Amino acid sequence: MNNPTNEKMPFTSHLEELRGRLIRIFIAIGILFVVCYFFKEKLFEVLTIPLVVSMPDNSTMIFTSLPEAFFTYLKVSFFAAIFLASPYILYQIWKFISPGLYESEKKYVFPFVFFSTIFFVGGSLFAYFVVFPFGFKFFLAFGTELIRPMLSIKEFLSFSFKLLLAFGIIFELPILMFFLSRVGLINSKTLITNRKYAILVVFIVAALFTPPDVVTQVLMALPLMFLYEASVWVVRLGEKKAACEEEVPQD
Repeated sequence: MNNPTNEKMPFTSHLEELRGRLIRIFIAIGILFVVCYFFKEKLFEVLTIPLVVSMPDNSTMIFTSLPEAFFTYLKVSFFAAIFLASPYILYQIWKFISPGLYESEKKYVFPFVFFSTIFFVGGSLFAYFVVFPFGFKFFLAFGTELIRPMLSIKEFLSFSFKLLLAFGIIFELPILMFFLSRVGLINSKTLITNRKYAILVVFIVAALFTPPDVVTQVLMALPLMFLYEASVWVVRLGEKKAACEEEVPQD
């Protein structure tokens, strides 16, 4: 992965580079945060649609401390800013690691940013449109005449943000596997051979990234297993492409 044509940067230079990239990311998130705050009520309304649809009639959400509603809008605006800034964040991550790549590998900047954004957004949308409705209906079904749900805004946001980010991150698995294969750390044969161990790891990861209940763990584990199989396919394509490049005669 290290580029032999470039001199090695000292550790302090790497820290300065990382600091600069982080500052750019924070500035971008800050600008988008201000923009999103103007639409805070609409953003919160959209976020709560899967829950509102699943709630019993005449149910409402509550907040239990004076500043909770105010901080709710701040959190929603901040999360929306991260979501919108994700292409720029991924681009800055690529620019940070690109000095250690070969020239032939640096050309993947656009595919990396494009597909990483697609997978991250796709994972979050999967959580919103699939996991949220199913999960909310499942948990609210335990309510009775004696046990009525009184949903706290704080708990709802914590649950929602955790799942949205978790699914967005785990959907990056095929991208991660592709670049690990390009630097020679894994190959398709290894992925196929260790499939049974991967399934175990999938359920461990699902348990770590989701609330402590079987439903959401399974809802994360199933797409993770699918993504693992997709990763095998992606790595195979990368290997075929690399083989074709090696067969091209050099002048």
